[in-house]
Amino acid sequence: MSMTSTVTGLPERYRPLDQVGPDEQTETGVIQTWRAKDRILNRDVAVRVHTPAGPAAHAWITRALTAGGLATPALAMVYDASEGSVATEGDTAVPGGAAYVVNEWIDGEALSDRLAQGPLPEREVRTVLRRLADGVAEAHRVGLAVGGLTPENVVLRPNGLVGLRGVPAASGTIDGDVAALGGLLEVCLTGLRPGEAEPRPLTGPSDLVALARRARSTEPGHALSSVAAMAAILAERPRSRPSTGSSSRADRNESHRADRQRAEAPVRLDPDTMPPVPPARPAVSPAVRGGDTVNAATVVPVGGAYAGNGSGPSVDGGSSPLPDDLYTGPPTGSTSLDDDQDGAGRHKLLVIGLPLLALLVVVALAWWVGTSLLSVAGSVDDDSTPSITVPTAGAPTGEGAAPAGPDVAVQGAEIFDPEGDGEPENDGDVQFTFDGDPATTWSTLNYRGSPAFGNLKPGVGIVYDLGSSQQLGGVTVATPTPGATVEIRTAETAAGSLEGFQVASSATLEDTTEVAFQEPVQARYVLLWVTGLVEGGDGFAAQIGEFTAQAAG
Repeated sequence: MSMTSTVTGLPERYRPLDQVGPDEQTETGVIQTWRAKDRILNRDVAVRVHTPAGPAAHAWITRALTAGGLATPALAMVYDASEGSVATEGDTAVPGGAAYVVNEWIDGEALSDRLAQGPLPEREVRTVLRRLADGVAEAHRVGLAVGGLTPENVVLRPNGLVGLRGVPAASGTIDGDVAALGGLLEVCLTGLRPGEAEPRPLTGPSDLVALARRARSTEPGHALSSVAAMAAILAERPRSRPSTGSSSRADRNESHRADRQRAEAPVRLDPDTMPPVPPARPAVSPAVRGGDTVNAATVVPVGGAYAGNGSGPSVDGGSSPLPDDLYTGPPTGSTSLDDDQDGAGRHKLLVIGLPLLALLVVVALAWWVGTSLLSVAGSVDDDSTPSITVPTAGAPTGEGAAPAGPDVAVQGAEIFDPEGDGEPENDGDVQFTFDGDPATTWSTLNYRGSPAFGNLKPGVGIVYDLGSSQQLGGVTVATPTPGATVEIRTAETAAGSLEGFQVASSATLEDTTEVAFQEPVQARYVLLWVTGLVEGGDGFAAQIGEFTAQAAG
């Protein structure tokens, strides 16, 4: 189906590809959504066309122009909008133009397709709804009701972000957005599997169930006040960590109960056989062990009820059997008081003798090391041969590194983007980089064309405030996407430009990267400056799971 065959007056800049979704019937006309190619910028866009053009589309275009001033990854950006015009022949209006809004095209999986497979995991529910609520709250702050908050319009991006297509919808209200987000929360908890009876029972974490009901409630004093309140509630960490296992708590309890029943059940013995004998744990002297642990099952007693055929393991690995006095297993027949006392004496001898033997070994080693060092020192005095410095472990050869000390608590953090265009870089997720949980992450936006931020800017970073000036020895950075390059920069006072921070070190991130400074640095602010991104499914990005700073040791 060609757009030009049904709509005229659209700029030649936009070449239609295919229609997306059904026609939207509104009070002012019909809206069609098309995927199109922007010929000038060579990128895919979403073009939404309102028929008729002119005054009927005025209110919709006004809302679109308001949305164009927003900068949030949760809502599709508005690139262009026009009310169009209606041609006239005399006093008769003739269709001759098109009112249209050009949106960012969002790639990814529709939430409705994901929910057709069942409910989302709890962590994903919290993340998807929080990020979506953050974007809608931004629109509400400028008085714009978004509308169109349905599972079909919500897109799960490949980089973990969430986007809403078709911004703004033909109509909407702020209260309607609150209720719609409550409905989205419900379907995320219940799924959209076709064929199941409606309504599905609302189950899940108690706080999410209560939040969904409050968002959809119309009772005074019980309804949720705003989308911003929903975003704040979802941003709070749950009181208990969700289970990472595949089985439920009830399944695990049932398994433990079955294990206890099996353990407590009586064992029926055959009257014609002897009862099972528990395995013995022979005691082996230090001389036999040689300082290492010996598997007791490999030591065969040479006498008594548990004796074998005399071909057990030997002391020296040869054919000589173990001496009888090295075995302290159960004796044959009844145990006498003398036998108990003899076993206790041997045990006491081992308890007292082993520490004494260890002490003698330590004294001997200390004497040997001392005499060796004195000998080397004497030879240095008598010889002009230059000494060799052994590099410290972990530091590059020929260079020193500041020893790392204990972690320094981060008091706060914020995005540092002096060369950016004003669009937030997931600012609300910065807290996840120092919350103690590497599984929660902050991500840059997705850039296309080049790992150097699409050649748009030199980098983006996070400034960590340590609360006061500290003597630092290094930092540790964890990431779920290794390969990004970073610089660690520091400053005593907050700076608004990159030059206000001094470079302390640089690194290419692995899963967990310990970046040691060459010498201690005095600073209050630490800038984690990302200079290179990692290729993903839809461009280039970088993720930070956890950041910690270490005091100088």
